[in-house]
Amino acid sequence: MPELPEVETTRRGVAPWIEGVRVSAVDLRQPVLRWPVPRSMARELPGRRIVAARRRAKYLLFEAEGDRTLMLHLGMSGSLRVLQQPEPAGVHDHLDIALENGRVLRFRDPRRFGSVDWVRGDPLRHPLLRELGPEPLGPDFTAGYLRAACRGRRTSIKQHIMNGRIVVGVGNIYASEALFRAGIHPARAAGRIGAPRIAALVASIREVLEDAIRQGGTTLRDFAWGDGQSGYFRIELAAYDRAGQPCQRCHGIIRAIVQGQRTTYYCPACQR
Repeated sequence: MPELPEVETTRRGVAPWIEGVRVSAVDLRQPVLRWPVPRSMARELPGRRIVAARRRAKYLLFEAEGDRTLMLHLGMSGSLRVLQQPEPAGVHDHLDIALENGRVLRFRDPRRFGSVDWVRGDPLRHPLLRELGPEPLGPDFTAGYLRAACRGRRTSIKQHIMNGRIVVGVGNIYASEALFRAGIHPARAAGRIGAPRIAALVASIREVLEDAIRQGGTTLRDFAWGDGQSGYFRIELAAYDRAGQPCQRCHGIIRAIVQGQRTTYYCPACQR
C-alpha cells in the first residue's frame, strides 16, 4: 500500500501541473471503487479551478473553487498520472480529469481499493480525517506530545506509532526503520519508554520519512510519478525485510516477528 512518502511524492508530482488550472471535463468510468463515487462530482467539478493540491495523512486533497474538495485515496495499488495529452484508457483507468491546458489527470486503481469523494466545506472535518493524529512532519508531532500519548500504554511501541489516531502515515516499513534508528525494541510497551528515547524516536520517524520522500518512496513496484515514470526507490533499509542478514550497525543477525498481523524486523542487540 502506498504510504505517506509515496502519497506526498504523488502530490508533489502532480501539483505543478494542476494548481491554478480549470477543469474542463470529468470522465468517471468506474462509479464504485472502495465506496461509490459521488455522481455529483462529475457534474460539478468541470468549470472549477483547482486552487491547491494538499495532503492529509494518506489522502490527497484537491481543493476546487466554490468551497469543494476532491478527496482521493490511492488504496492498495492506485496511482495518479498527468498525461500531456489524452491517451486511450486502460481497463484499470477509472477516472480522468481533463484540464483546460490540454493535460489529463488520470487515476488508475487495479484493485479498486482506492476512493474518490467530493467534499463540501472543510475536508479536515470529514469523518475519515477528523479523528486522525498529527502529521509526523508537522509542528504538532513533538517529543512532548508522543510522550504524553504513550503514558500508561501497554501496547507495543511499534503498533502504537502505526495507530493513525496517535500519528498518521507511519506504516510498517517506516515504523521498523525508525525504531531501528532510535534503538528501541518494537515489542517494548509504549508506556515503558523514557523521555530521551521518545525524543530519539520522534527524530527518527521524521528522518526516515524525509529520506523516503527525497528518494521517492519505497514500497510498491506499481507506483508511478505524475509523469508516469516509476516512483518507488528502495531507500537504504537497515532493518526491514533483512531477516537473517547481518545488522549494519553491530553485525548481529536481524530477526523477524509478527505484530498485529504485520512482520516486524529488528536487531535484538541494538534495540532494547
